[in-house]
Amino acid sequence: MTAQLLIGPVLRRVTGDSATIWVETSAPAQVRVEADSGASGSATTFCAYGHHYALVVVAGLAPDSAQAYTVTLDDRVVWPAAGSPYPPSVIRTRATDDRDQPVSLAFGSCREATHESSRRRLPPDALDAFARRLMAEPMERPDLLVLLGDQVYADETSAKVRRYLKRRRRNGHRGPQDQVVTFEEYTKLYLESWRDPEVRWLFSTVPSVMIFDDHELIDDWNTSASWRADIAQNSWWRERISGGLASYWIYQHLGNLSPDELAADPMFQKVSTAGDATDLMRDFGLRVDDPASAENIDQPYQWSFALDLGRTRLVVLDNRCNRVLTPGARAMLPAAEWDWFLDRAHGDYDHLVVGSSLPWLMPPALHHLEAWNERIAESRHRRTAALGEAMRRAFDMEHWAAFGKSFTALGELFRRLGEGGDGDRVGAGGAYAAPASISVLSGDVHHSYVARADFGHPLATPVMQLTCSPIHNQVPAPMRPLMRFSWSRAVARVARGLAKSAGVAKPALRWKRVAGPYFGNAVGVLRLEGRAATVTIEGTKKDGELFDVASVTYHS
Repeated sequence: MTAQLLIGPVLRRVTGDSATIWVETSAPAQVRVEADSGASGSATTFCAYGHHYALVVVAGLAPDSAQAYTVTLDDRVVWPAAGSPYPPSVIRTRATDDRDQPVSLAFGSCREATHESSRRRLPPDALDAFARRLMAEPMERPDLLVLLGDQVYADETSAKVRRYLKRRRRNGHRGPQDQVVTFEEYTKLYLESWRDPEVRWLFSTVPSVMIFDDHELIDDWNTSASWRADIAQNSWWRERISGGLASYWIYQHLGNLSPDELAADPMFQKVSTAGDATDLMRDFGLRVDDPASAENIDQPYQWSFALDLGRTRLVVLDNRCNRVLTPGARAMLPAAEWDWFLDRAHGDYDHLVVGSSLPWLMPPALHHLEAWNERIAESRHRRTAALGEAMRRAFDMEHWAAFGKSFTALGELFRRLGEGGDGDRVGAGGAYAAPASISVLSGDVHHSYVARADFGHPLATPVMQLTCSPIHNQVPAPMRPLMRFSWSRAVARVARGLAKSAGVAKPALRWKRVAGPYFGNAVGVLRLEGRAATVTIEGTKKDGELFDVASVTYHS
């Protein structure tokens, strides 16, 4: 069988003189990627669940260049496609010494499939609009695209996928009628979403990193220990979590790793050399979901990752899979992963950017309600706890505020960094100057805004919450006034009073919204140059073009 290119090429990490490019093919193949300069790389596809994938490392790229490239399968050129109307796909490298080069990060979250296959009519896709803009203005291409969750929706499927699932269920494949369960069903989500023509071109020419949120698995994924116990009662859940995490590892997580990290990853080495990695991936998906497994007790599989671009450090955190859900000891990250984060949060850089699918700083009224809910859901009184748990699930009360110890610890870390970290386990390796900026990139909440933290005294470093969501989705119109209302100071005071009545301590910081909220589809761009940072959020017009929603500049 002659192999075809199903998805890709997807340009992922560009590190020094090398780049990684991900593809999915229709059959086994030798995949080769060659840049105009002659730099090249090749890999044999690996197989899982009857699907074929390769991650090709292209080495020897010239610094500070933009090189068009081709992809061949068994010596047949399959990219660029014959007659393509789109500009050439390129790999852009930074200078060998890029300390003085600006860094540009595009970001956003929550993207349903295109109009033709969507469950409902949505406003124009911001990622499509962003791609079209870059085709016309190639010098505006960002260094990296940071996708912050809900890249696919396993539990809110399109009409096209629902028709496919209906046929599957009639043929004996168990599971909900309108939700995916198996690895095979997950592949249809990625095929539907990533083959959108403009997005496919964008992925081929702008490096990308990605982290999951809940909808890659199911709404409210890992909201609490009782949620886990309840979901596990479904006969299809084990296959759902196994297929969901295995597909996420292949389609999204692998590309987050640098060539050196790939070479050191034992799971990648096993999968890429196995004749058929199906059993490996099935067992992997179950194992990494189980916090009590022997391999996970001390060191769960780490989905968080970090990278440096010039004088900018990006650390992207897993807000979902490795949560500690033990009542009284709830945490966004387990201890070992928090220690890893602390190590990366300290260092010699100008700008710290933290990727968190869930916003750290929410509308204040919502923050106080979630903090109150966490307290009552852990009440010793069974009825009170049951009410708290029901509210947690009904109103999605599972952000940083609902993991109060983690919220406080993150704020304390940022405060100490902004004052100049002194290194005492808050930063192994000695003292560092305060960064020029700290920015938290987030999505999830289906509206976009910029907020600034206030620690009660001047800090050399501005600490900012930058939330951009959705890329392609929408908030129901009746909900928008309520969400605007949640930013009200008066409502925040009432919610704070409720939290106080339950014994929740007052937060050690305050925060103020400086732009937004905006409720349309949007994409954000954070530009870091010298000691200054500028975030721009652009929404989509009815004709699919972008327009400025907000622009905020901050610096030390």
